[in-house]
Amino acid sequence: MTLLSYYRLPSSLYFSFLLMGLCFCAFGQETSLVSGNYTNTSLKDVFLDLESKTDYKFYFLEEGMDQEKVTLNVSSRELDEVLNEVLASTSYNYYIKEDEKRIFIIKNAIIYDELPDGFFKDPTKEEADSSIGQRSNAPPPTFYNEEVRPTAKRYPLVRIGKSDPNNLRPEYTLSGKAINVVSGEAVPDLTIRVKNGDGFVITDGDGNFSIQLSSGYNVLVVRAMGIASTEREVIMYNDGNLDLMLEEGLQQLDEVVVQADAARNVEDADTGSEQIDSEASKNIPLVLGERDILQVAKALPGISSAGEGATGLNVRGGKTDQNLVLLDDAVIYNPQHFFGIFQALNPFTTKGVNIYKGAMPVEYGGRLSSVFDIRTKNGNVEKLAGEGSIGPVTGNLALEIPIVKEKSSLVVGGRGAYADWILRSLDEPSLNNSNASFFDGILKYHHNINDNNEVKATAYYSRDAFSITSDSLYNYDNRLFSLRWDRKMGERTTTAMVLGNSNYGFGIDFDGQANTDFNLDYSINETEFKYKFRTLLNERNTLDYGISAKYYSVNPGSIRPDGNESNISTIRIDKEQALEGALFLGDEFKLSEKFLLDVGVRYAFFAALGPGTQQRYQEGLPKNESTVQETLIYDGAEIIKTYGGPEARVSARYLFTPDFSIKASFNNSYQFLHTLSNNTTVSPIDTWKLSDLNISPQTGYQASLGLYKNFKENEYELSLEGYYKGMDNVLDFKTGADLFLNENVETEVLQGEGKAYGVEFLAKKNRGNLNGWLSYTYSRSLYRFDSEFSEERINNGEFFPSNFDRPHDVSVITNYRITRRYSISANFVYQTGRPVTYPIGTFRFNNADFVAFSDRNEFRIPDFYRLDLGLNIEGNHKKNKLAHSFVTISVYNVLGRNNPYSVFFVTENGEVKALQSSIFAIPIPSITYNFKF
Repeated sequence: MTLLSYYRLPSSLYFSFLLMGLCFCAFGQETSLVSGNYTNTSLKDVFLDLESKTDYKFYFLEEGMDQEKVTLNVSSRELDEVLNEVLASTSYNYYIKEDEKRIFIIKNAIIYDELPDGFFKDPTKEEADSSIGQRSNAPPPTFYNEEVRPTAKRYPLVRIGKSDPNNLRPEYTLSGKAINVVSGEAVPDLTIRVKNGDGFVITDGDGNFSIQLSSGYNVLVVRAMGIASTEREVIMYNDGNLDLMLEEGLQQLDEVVVQADAARNVEDADTGSEQIDSEASKNIPLVLGERDILQVAKALPGISSAGEGATGLNVRGGKTDQNLVLLDDAVIYNPQHFFGIFQALNPFTTKGVNIYKGAMPVEYGGRLSSVFDIRTKNGNVEKLAGEGSIGPVTGNLALEIPIVKEKSSLVVGGRGAYADWILRSLDEPSLNNSNASFFDGILKYHHNINDNNEVKATAYYSRDAFSITSDSLYNYDNRLFSLRWDRKMGERTTTAMVLGNSNYGFGIDFDGQANTDFNLDYSINETEFKYKFRTLLNERNTLDYGISAKYYSVNPGSIRPDGNESNISTIRIDKEQALEGALFLGDEFKLSEKFLLDVGVRYAFFAALGPGTQQRYQEGLPKNESTVQETLIYDGAEIIKTYGGPEARVSARYLFTPDFSIKASFNNSYQFLHTLSNNTTVSPIDTWKLSDLNISPQTGYQASLGLYKNFKENEYELSLEGYYKGMDNVLDFKTGADLFLNENVETEVLQGEGKAYGVEFLAKKNRGNLNGWLSYTYSRSLYRFDSEFSEERINNGEFFPSNFDRPHDVSVITNYRITRRYSISANFVYQTGRPVTYPIGTFRFNNADFVAFSDRNEFRIPDFYRLDLGLNIEGNHKKNKLAHSFVTISVYNVLGRNNPYSVFFVTENGEVKALQSSIFAIPIPSITYNFKF
């Protein structure tokens, strides 16, 4: 290369041109006609080629030029047209000084030929402090000195976008994704603020963000627990993207921090939302040392269960079937092992859970009470990593395996149980010869295709098998698969396409002494497709919209003889199937810096499909065999019955101060799926039933109002929230109902109304050696089943407490760090005893003795309380170790409280006696060894 053919642009000259402004003037003089054929050619080589074919000299900085490639074929075109096409998809502009035959290539910026009118102002005048950009629609030139920056450690300055003379604005949009540079995982709930400004944004659950920044120079301040404090300097020339690659902080996470960013509870419009990081359960003493985010959830206000050892969660007075539990976008019907004592989720592959018990996001539906959105981790894309534990009941292991460095990885997790000894140690003689086991496994693959596309796939399977008696083996399993494609469509829109399939089933294998051996099974399967969009419409409006469709297939149950000698007859209930769909649209509308409004509408649709047989009963009469009017037979895919309607999603937040807000919300929902059970608590062998001709969908609405206050830079957090929930068509059973393997199950159930209301209080300390939270809930959950016919009436048609009505619920979670390696933790729970129906007398009729029972749920079992203690011992903190470890020593139920699981009654010698069954009536010590590499 000769000096005549190429000139380096000195840095001082380069910056002098930048100081001339950010506006470009295209030249109008005639230029030479040029031709060229470029295939994946670097910009530098293109400019050198054009220079050789014209009498113009090109001036530019080489840095970064080789990374910009051009593919273009031009023939006899004006030089300015060629330059426009060459630079169209790059971040470069050009300026031609025609009289000197010079062409200057400038990155991002554009150049003024002349200063705008009024550029020089008299500084003594009052208006001297006003911005030049206020005198016109175009923003002013931005002046800065790159050599003069604050002394804080930062990443290199980044230029965003490319100046366009036809699109000059005072503000531009910066979009991107926050990513943990070590693990490759998205960083949700990260606060991104404009330094010395009022603007801020919080990343969503996938780490995405979009923020309005002033044209020119900005400093972004990034803060989150566990992430190193970061400042990023950006110069905004136009809308653009910037992914924030963030490093983990050197400080250790507080063990019981429930939210990654404590300000979220004040700043978001959501009511009744909670977040739990998997690390939050690390140092909380739970039964047998098992980390369990679902047990942690029960320590939060408004979430409880029917009792110790009961599966399922009751949220704000709702039934267990009213919760939508998702694992990586696919439904998991029973997320618990071993009668609800353990979660069916590997704690080392689980990232955390978002819980919505008030303002449900517009994309979710199909349940009345809550959404548990559980997310698994993305694997480490840099190196092999793993985590595991060995405890008295289970062994856990999770591996993160890089597949393509810095792009993709595979997470493999597995758990196995050796739990038979627990059943033999329980205070229940009938269980001494029982056995139980469970396992679960998970695979997750994620691949960052490029900056705009990411694919995730998850496969999960769990299975429980237990034998309570010597002649019956029970088993149940969950299976799911999900595939998700996240894509950025331009600078303002992101999309997610989700395909998921879930299956839940249970079986009973009976091997009796007589010829009554049989196999019984039940299953429900669903497949869902969802396509959702998120668009930053402008600086005030963010739209969420999309479509979802779901197909159900239910095997209501079958029983088959086991062996040729069995006298059991085969029974198979006709399969059920249905379609469920929804369209949704929501707008997060920022009315002002203080007032945020989130409104949405979701239209839900359901169609029960044939083939099948349905009974039509006489109007106004009880449903039984004597009132059958006709039997209807439906062909395959024929519509049996349709339901549906609009669902509202409205929530609002008003900021009194940056750390004090009031929120309100209202939403209504349809639920087309029901559980059939006549047990006091939910059981693994409860069946799910689709709405049909005779069973209507459940409907409900909820209104919430709350106050939220943070103190001392979000170290302390207080919230007080009240709610009221109304429900229709909730299911209960008739006395003595036979629900399983019943072809006409609608004759055994009732549909009525329910209401739930309460007040929830939460006080939390997020940081420091002493941290944790106190939660208190006062709530009521009541149902009413009324009819003019006595057989369809419960408690004379009056409201009565539900099985899970617990007016008072208190939880205290504390953790105290003694040193960097030693910490102690405590967990205290108190709950009002749940309702129960008692016998209140006996009478004799026709020479037979009968028991008279109270109204349903008129009495209560004794109150529940429990104290757990734990000691956590970490290994040394040397950086270069094969593995880091810690030991958890815990005692569950330190006080040895004999909390009743259930109360039942037997008759001996004509006398009715009450008996109590407990799960853990003595202190349960455990030691768990955890390791991480």
